[in-house]
Amino acid sequence: MRLRGAATALLVLGVTVGPPAAASPTKIPARAQVSASEFRLAMSRPAIRRGPAIIELVNYGEDDHDLALRRIGGTRTYRIAVVHPGTTGELDARLRAGRYAVWCTLADHQARGMRATLLVR
Repeated sequence: MRLRGAATALLVLGVTVGPPAAASPTKIPARAQVSASEFRLAMSRPAIRRGPAIIELVNYGEDDHDLALRRIGGTRTYRIAVVHPGTTGELDARLRAGRYAVWCTLADHQARGMRATLLVR
């Protein structure tokens, strides 16, 4: 069997022809939703995997709320800005493994019960 033209040139150069190599897969972010109302936070799940994450704050209450997350023992605080009643806010972050305190920072909301814990595995 004889090869002709471009196929011969590719063989001489050591190039193989075939489907392109698959790109390394992108890690899909873990997701958690936090529901806020007066004066309560409810987590959609108690734990997510470490790495890229999307945390969504949904305000079902009548007052403005925001959200802060900090790994217990850590120093970095992640924040979702003020979310008005009936709207949502979102945080895209890369979270390390650990237990995270989650709370509303407005006025006395945390003291009145707007706090929760999220486990990142």
